[in-house]
Order: sequence, then C-alpha cells, then structure tokens
Amino acid sequence: MILSTTNNIDGKPVQDYLGLVTGETIIGANIFKDIFAGIRDIVGGRSGSYERVLREAKDTALKEMTDNAMRMGADAVIGIDLDYETVGANGGMLMVTASGTAVKL
Repeated sequence: MILSTTNNIDGKPVQDYLGLVTGETIIGANIFKDIFAGIRDIVGGRSGSYERVLREAKDTALKEMTDNAMRMGADAVIGIDLDYETVGANGGMLMVTASGTAVKL
C-alpha cells in the first residue's frame, strides 16, 4: 500500500477514487511520563516518553486508515493529513486522526 501526503503518485495515474478513509486513536500518557516530562521542561531537552507516545499514536492511526483502504480494494492512499489534539480532563489524552483518499492506481 502506497501512502502519500501528495494528491498523486508520480508515474502512477489514479484510475479510480474509492473514497475517504480515516483512522483514529486516543492514547493516554500516564502520570510518570507527565512527571518526567515536567522535569525535562525545567532542565531542557527532549521528552523521549512523549515522543514514543506520539509515534505510537500516529502509527496506530495510519495502520487503521490503511486497513480501511485495503478493505476497499485500494492500491494507495493520497492526500494524507495527520491531526493531533489533546482531549480529556486537563488534556491528559492525545487524539491522532489520519485521513486521506483511497485510490486504485
């Protein structure tokens, strides 16, 4: 499955537009990650634990979107957009959505 943020794939014209596909995930960051991230904010540096949570959420949303496209018989998903939002009490949860257009090449 080809995944692209562009609206076309070079050298592979779109034969059929199958429709919108999405994938969503909501993931929580536990209190220990929050504490260590807070320490990082004070002393500087990157928060590896939050980066791992972000990657996991993005990968899960993309996989769900890809699975949906495969069920439609798509060869690719084009025009992919990723959105990140915090939700829940005090923004304690991270929501990642992936959307794009499933196509036959």
